Amino acid sequence: MFILEALAPYVTLNEIAVLAMFLSFIFLLFRGIPVAFALVGVSLIFALIAEIFLDPFRSSFRDIIEFDRTGIDYQRLSVLSGRLFGNIVKNPVLVALPMFIYMGLMLDQSGVAQRMMHAMQKLFGGLKGGLSLTVMLIGIILAASTGVIGASVTLLGVMALPAMMKQNYSKPIATGTIASAGTLGILIPPSIMLVIMSDQLAISLGDLFMGALFPGLILGALYIVFIVVFGLLSPNSMPAPEKTGEVGWPVVKEVLLAVVPPMFLILLVLGSIFAGIATPTEASGLGAFGATVLAALNRKLSFKVFIEVGRSTLNTAGYIVGIFLAANFFALVLRRYGGDEIIENHILGVFENPYMIVAFILFLVFLLGFLLDWIEITIIIMPLMLPIIVGLELAVPGFGQVQDPSVVWFAILVAVTLQTSFLTPPVGFALFYLKGVCPPGVTLGHIYKGVIPFVLLQLTGLAIVFYYPALTTWLPSVAYGN
Repeated sequence: MFILEALAPYVTLNEIAVLAMFLSFIFLLFRGIPVAFALVGVSLIFALIAEIFLDPFRSSFRDIIEFDRTGIDYQRLSVLSGRLFGNIVKNPVLVALPMFIYMGLMLDQSGVAQRMMHAMQKLFGGLKGGLSLTVMLIGIILAASTGVIGASVTLLGVMALPAMMKQNYSKPIATGTIASAGTLGILIPPSIMLVIMSDQLAISLGDLFMGALFPGLILGALYIVFIVVFGLLSPNSMPAPEKTGEVGWPVVKEVLLAVVPPMFLILLVLGSIFAGIATPTEASGLGAFGATVLAALNRKLSFKVFIEVGRSTLNTAGYIVGIFLAANFFALVLRRYGGDEIIENHILGVFENPYMIVAFILFLVFLLGFLLDWIEITIIIMPLMLPIIVGLELAVPGFGQVQDPSVVWFAILVAVTLQTSFLTPPVGFALFYLKGVCPPGVTLGHIYKGVIPFVLLQLTGLAIVFYYPALTTWLPSVAYGN
């Protein structure tokens, strides 16, 4: 009590409670508690503290001595059930989530990526850095057709890393290329992260898909330019093979036959959204059906594969929805303490320039990416930032067609920033997905060293999108204009 009274002139009780909630959650994560359990546990503890011991709206610390243990209003928590079952579970946009997950996992089983790898390796394998270039191009195609990070990173690691080691590639550049190429799926649509952002920010999923396309391609282009330049400056790090086959029409034909089917699937999904023929939810169904057809055409579809993909889809979607529900409980309790107003006031008090405030928020998201997964950041942090962004009244061009262009721009900026969370320790999941399939001799230190230049490239891409917001709003405006 003495400590609380000593802090009273500087911070309020609510501010201490909000900070304690976040610190308790992070502490439980580092103790190995599952994310959903940590969120629910912290939320329940602080909800009981608020109802039994404290009144989150009192301003005097002395008032907490006089509490009424019988004054718990359990009906306040009934708001949660209305939020979960009235809005979240019935939201048609979230139907796209398991469908896109199924689409990515089925393509993983269809043999499409393996076929592209073998064909493009014949086309580019004779060049210095040809294998890295092949991996990056396949990563871009997989990103636009799967959106499942774990599947992409694991698949690229299994297919490409042994060949790179056999060709005496530098271990850091080989692992960095694979990890960064596999993470493009979180940004390039269809992306499950954009699906969740659409729900949390109450904006069109089609706007986010169209708005993320150019930034995703820019990021892929930065990766490719880096590989080409690095191959010229350090040829020993990415040597060409001693013997190469002749590149002729048969090789080009094989590449076309390998690339056209997944590109057709991308056109089916994204093209139907951009042309206004289908909603994102309907397009996700088309994508799932198209992935199943590709697996059947490649003779990879069987009852066992179908059951395995279905089980994996349920596991992944259940994991995300579980965190989704737990994070909403966390957010509800946080708002009981006035957390949204506290965070908004503190952030707005840092800078006067609205664009500096946006940059500061992105910096916080970047730092949180070292500790938290993108799911927690998207579900907990994004709704807290929405009133701030709307209140700043940023001059983001909407070209007379896009609703809430500043929110669309901000969402894509956060998506690009969160892509770094897959490559930054200690929570960088892409690093551990890749380590799980690495051959002997490739250590986690090699992977950490290899992803550093790609994280810098991601931040470069973030700066480009920050200074040119029209990259995120022009394509949606064209779609609406047509």
